[in-house]
Amino acid sequence: MTPDAGPDSEPEPRPAPVSGSGLSGAGADGAARSGKGTGRGAGPLGRRLFAAFAVVALASIALLTAAALVGTERGIGTARQADRQRVADRVAAAAADAYRRAAGWEGADLGPARTIALGAEAVLTVRDADGHMLLSPGGHGGGPGTGQGRGQMHGTNRDGTGDTPDSADPATGAETSAAPDPGAGQGPSATPDPSAGQGPGTSSGRAVTADIRADGRTVGSVHLGFPAASGTEGRDIAWGWIAVAALAALALALAVSWYVTRRLTGPVVRVAHTARAIAAGDRAARSRVDAPGELGELSRAFDTMADDVTRAEGARRRLAADVAHELRTPLAALQAGLEELRDGYAEPAPERLAALHDQTLRLGRIVGDLAKLSAAESARLSLHRTTLDLTELVRGAVRDREPELRAAGLTVRTRPAAGPLPVHADGDRLHQALGNLLSNTARYCRPGDTVTVTARAEPRKGAGDGVVVIEVADDGPGIPAAELPYVFDRLWRGSVARDVGGSGIGLAVVKELVTAHGGTVEASSGPEGGTVITVRLPAAPPGAVRN
Repeated sequence: MTPDAGPDSEPEPRPAPVSGSGLSGAGADGAARSGKGTGRGAGPLGRRLFAAFAVVALASIALLTAAALVGTERGIGTARQADRQRVADRVAAAAADAYRRAAGWEGADLGPARTIALGAEAVLTVRDADGHMLLSPGGHGGGPGTGQGRGQMHGTNRDGTGDTPDSADPATGAETSAAPDPGAGQGPSATPDPSAGQGPGTSSGRAVTADIRADGRTVGSVHLGFPAASGTEGRDIAWGWIAVAALAALALALAVSWYVTRRLTGPVVRVAHTARAIAAGDRAARSRVDAPGELGELSRAFDTMADDVTRAEGARRRLAADVAHELRTPLAALQAGLEELRDGYAEPAPERLAALHDQTLRLGRIVGDLAKLSAAESARLSLHRTTLDLTELVRGAVRDREPELRAAGLTVRTRPAAGPLPVHADGDRLHQALGNLLSNTARYCRPGDTVTVTARAEPRKGAGDGVVVIEVADDGPGIPAAELPYVFDRLWRGSVARDVGGSGIGLAVVKELVTAHGGTVEASSGPEGGTVITVRLPAAPPGAVRN
């Protein structure tokens, strides 16, 4: 089998697929470069995308910064409060040791407890179990009996260098009793304001308390007040690092947003640039964007579409030229014969009239083939699908074309499938496509050649994706490998079939009809010469009712 060929013209060479290497014109100036953006700026779309990314980045960083500040503040506050409570527990433990050594508050040495409080920059107040003041923030105390002042006599200096009395005679070094606070009393009501003492700082109300326990019972309590500025250094350091991290994250987010924006908009701008170049008449312009994901697919699909458009435009030009040539030959013969009859140069003999009649038949055949092609192109809109058995359809088509095949001196063999092959298709259209294949075989094969028609099913790879196959194979002259990609093009005539009549439309009709059914058709050379035309169609679901 060979593609349709006509006797009056040499086959035209097929144009090579457009590679886009010869870009020219203002529109394609940037399209020959690599797949990067064509302009310096990102364009309106790029600016909008960058603004959207920047807003998202700002909102995210602001939210994370606020969360970090709140979390840091709470963490530092919790840790600071835990440290203060541990200091209070230590002070209470020191006071309990003093209580046990003195067997009571009378004569108890509260100096170690006061030293611990001073080391934590806290204002210390000690009370007994009844609430009486034992140690005031100013270092004075009032307690039961005569020991109210002796509890303060063994305090530690502010620098913690040693045990020295709260008050001593500079000359003799003898201990002297500290004067009681004028406002201090002997009961709970006489407790001075903890924040008004003369300790290391002024209490801010951030106070902690701890019970003094000795021998399994509570014998008093300690109260520590801490200044407002206590522990702010850690908070300032944490806030500074958070601010630096937020600024760095913002700069990084803006840089990444700009990069992503350029990567997203660059291919789109480039494709639009190439589209304008093609619209301006540069059919060689291609985008050639090397981008990942959907953007790369968009560029490749656009370039493929541009190749198809260029190829279709060339095919339309060739179609017009071929149709004009096919019509010009019989029209010229008709015109010359009629002029001879009109001018009396030839008699209207039956032979002369028969020759003119043959030319009209040739014209009618060309017009009919063009009408068939037009109908095949619109077959997708006019298919009347039913579920039918492809095996019976193949037998019927071979039976109808068998006289034509035997008249051409061909041997016909049919290899139907062992069982039914259900397909959901238009039986008349498939019958027409298979008839065209058999007629094409009868036209181009040599007498004595064999034609084999096979119907079979390909194994299913999954549910609902079965395929049925029709093969029309012959051992005729075959088709050169270089011409196989073009055998289904309109008006394409093979180089080995120049002496065979035909319009070059039969196989194009087959392709249109098979494609309308969602199938594929391809031509290949047989293993021992000849040609094999393979048609694949989607199979109907198993158990479908056949008409």
